[in-house]
Parts: sequence; C-alpha cells; structure tokens
Amino acid sequence: MVSRVIPVDPFDLVIFGGTGDLARRKILPGLFRRFQSGQMPQGCRVIGAARTELDEGGYRKFVSEALTEFVPEGKRDEETVRGFLDTLFYVSVDAKGEGGWKDLAGLMREGVIRAFYFSVAPALFGDIAERLHEHGITNRESRIVVEKPFGRDLESARALNAVLARHFDETQIYRIDHYLGKETVQNLMAVRFANILFEPLWNAQYIDHVQITVAETVGVGGRGSYYDKSGAMRDMVQNHMMQLLCLIAMEPPYKFDPDAVRDEKLKVIRALDAVPLDNIVRGQYVAGQDNPGYLEDVGNPASRTESYIAMKVQVSNWRWKGTPFYLRTGKRLRARTSEICVTFKEPPHSIFEQEEGWRENVLVIRLQPNEGMNLKVMIKEPGPGGMRLTEVPLDMSFADALGENGTDIPDAYERLIMDVIRGNQTLFMRGDEVEAAWAWTDPIIAAWEARGERPRPYDPGTSGPEDALMLLHRDGRRWREIRE
Repeated sequence: MVSRVIPVDPFDLVIFGGTGDLARRKILPGLFRRFQSGQMPQGCRVIGAARTELDEGGYRKFVSEALTEFVPEGKRDEETVRGFLDTLFYVSVDAKGEGGWKDLAGLMREGVIRAFYFSVAPALFGDIAERLHEHGITNRESRIVVEKPFGRDLESARALNAVLARHFDETQIYRIDHYLGKETVQNLMAVRFANILFEPLWNAQYIDHVQITVAETVGVGGRGSYYDKSGAMRDMVQNHMMQLLCLIAMEPPYKFDPDAVRDEKLKVIRALDAVPLDNIVRGQYVAGQDNPGYLEDVGNPASRTESYIAMKVQVSNWRWKGTPFYLRTGKRLRARTSEICVTFKEPPHSIFEQEEGWRENVLVIRLQPNEGMNLKVMIKEPGPGGMRLTEVPLDMSFADALGENGTDIPDAYERLIMDVIRGNQTLFMRGDEVEAAWAWTDPIIAAWEARGERPRPYDPGTSGPEDALMLLHRDGRRWREIRE
C-alpha cells in the first residue's frame, strides 16, 4: 500500500513561542517530517518568533538540536535537515510591547498563505492578536492556531473568544486539540460512518457501556504550578476526553464537513447530564519508592487538586439514554495508555451451555501505544467434546495491517498543522463547542469545591484509588485493566 502525500500551497507559518518546549518537541519536528515527505513545496517558510534574542543562524542551530533530540537518527539525513533549516527564519518580538513587530511585518509575503501558531500562554493571545492587526500582518485569509488551555472556566473561555473575535472571524481560528489529530481517533469516524457493520448497533439497545481511559505513568513534573491550578478535570476531561466522548456518541453528520461534524459534537455536549458527586472519584498520587507524591511535586501541602479522576457520565438523547460512559484519567498510574472500550450487551438468549459467565463482545480502540483496534468475539474452542466457547480477538494494529505505512504514522501535530494550511477546520474545536464544554464542567467543579473534600490517595503504579473500582462494581461492571 502506497500512501499519497499531497503538497500544500506555499505558506508562511509564524510560530509565536518558537523557542518554547512545545515548538522544540512537537511543532518543529512535525514540520520537518512533513518537509521530508515532500508535503512542503518550495517557497514554504517557517518563522520563529519569541522574546529570545537570536539571529537566524542561532535559531537554525536551536532547531537542528531539537531535530537531533526528537527525530530518530534513522529518520533524518544531513541533506534533508539542511534543506529544512533553509526554510527557517527568526524574529525577536515582544508580545506586550512594540519590539520586533515591524521586522515581522517586513518578512510577510503577498500571495502565500499566512498562518500564526500561538504556542504561548493564553494571557498573551489578546496582545498578539492586537499587534498582528495593528501592524497589518494579517489579512482576511490568515489563520491562527490557538493552543490549550482555552480558558479555565466558562467566563474566561468567553473572554478569550471575545478577544480573538475582535480581529479574526471564527473561520480563521483553529483551536487545537492534538488528540483529534491521532490516526486512531480519525479512524473511529471511518469505522463508524464508512461501514454498515457497526452503525446499526451503535446505540443503547446494543451497547452496555463505554469506557474511556487516558492513563499516564509520569507525575506532574515541571508543570506543577500550572497543574495545581487546573487538575485532571480541567487538564484532560474538559477537552481531550470530551472530544473522544463526542466522536463515540455523535450522530452521523450529513457530510464530512467542518461545521457538520462540529454541529453533531456540540449536540452531544449539550445532551450531557449533570454529574452528581456520588458518580465522581478524585484522587492524588502519594510518594513512591523513587518518586515524590503529588503534594511534593506541586509544592503545596494543602492542595486539594486531583491528579486522577473517574466519573460516570450519561448522555440524555434518543440514541444513548441508559448507556453509561465511564471516564478516567490520571498520573502515576500502572501504564501509559489511551483507549476507548465499547462493550456490547449479551445476547438476549444463549443456546449454549456455559460453565462460566458469558463474555460480551468488546471493541477496543487503542490511541496509544500501538495504535489500532481489537474486537473480541466468541468462537467454538477447537477440539472434540462438545460445543465449548472461547473468546478470541480480531486484532488490527496499524503496524501489522498497513505495512510500512502503519509503522510510520504521522504525529498528531503534523496532520493538524497541514490541515490549518489547507483551511480544514474539521478536527479543530469551534468557539461554541468550547463554551458548551465549560458550561457542563463548571458546576461539577463548583460542587466538589463547595463540599471541600480532599482527593483520595493512591499509590503510584496502580490503577488509581480503590473507590474508583466501586464506581463500576456497584453497576455490576469492571474497569478494563490498565496495561501497555
């Protein structure tokens, strides 16, 4: 199978925060891989913009070191690296002042796409948008990419939307959630809407429950000051996990069009029930043998911020009424994994004698690691002695099913940045979608803050607090084991 690489039109991409950690780890290596694949035609330019005082030689050295660190040696060669470095430019700018903006304006070209990546703190979004406008750097065809967190509650999200709307139309704003750029997440839409096999069964009549798990083995690390003001609910559930839930639960859009897809996702968010505190478990990891606990990591011994959350969510619409969605995410857990587990109901009547309980059909969609899908079905166990049933997986990892195309899956940022250049907003959040998610999230956070309970402690390397197990046990269900 040969993949088609479709070049984009020539562009100028300005990365504000061009010397920052996200640019170094994700954005610049991702652009290099797109350049290497032939997707960036001659005439494309990448312009770093930051307060750091550098000349173009210094910036190219910075990027070269980033590629050495974050692109495997076998995936880069000196000639291609030199070619990519030649596309780089740099301007030192002061987001809150006037320094560097005339220089940046002088670099802009007519007749090419202009895109601006705001890889900076949200507090700077408004200042950058204002100065881009004042200095005539943007035009009606320009696009801006906005990184999360997009607000920390409904009020701040509305304020950010209003700031950006003063100078940009909604069609120019790309609110990025890198989970939507993952190949498996996009394949979820393909599996649902390009095959007749699943869609007739994709409802409360046939699906018992859905589990969405995003587990990490690391702690908060150097993000302690930020994380202690957000927690797992704001950092993961309100955005990443909400997007996964929407893709699982949404109705088929009338076509694969940005607003058609986002309209259906918005309907799911608005159909979410309020979540009572009895259906939520919050946790904090404690110190382990080699690592400090959460309170030490954030330097706040009185912190009541959660590093883990599990919750039972209900979607009150015609398709999903009565089918629970169980969400959980946390740090310092047993394994690093992200997956969606769709468990179908048992047949209404079994004609086979089973010594053990019936095992349901389960569709597991793995986002990381080893992206792919696995469907567990019941078959006859080989051999004589009657009709004995056993469970087997119909397993499709992208690496096995797609050959070399499956082993070289583009990073999410690669896909999303190229979608910005193409002007395709399908995999980006719309302003009303973000606000609706915060409108659901805020009352939940307010309720537990009013109660004042501390999160439950849990040991590192486990699956989280014991109370989270009871969240499913009381419904006669079990969490899927967290493992690589």
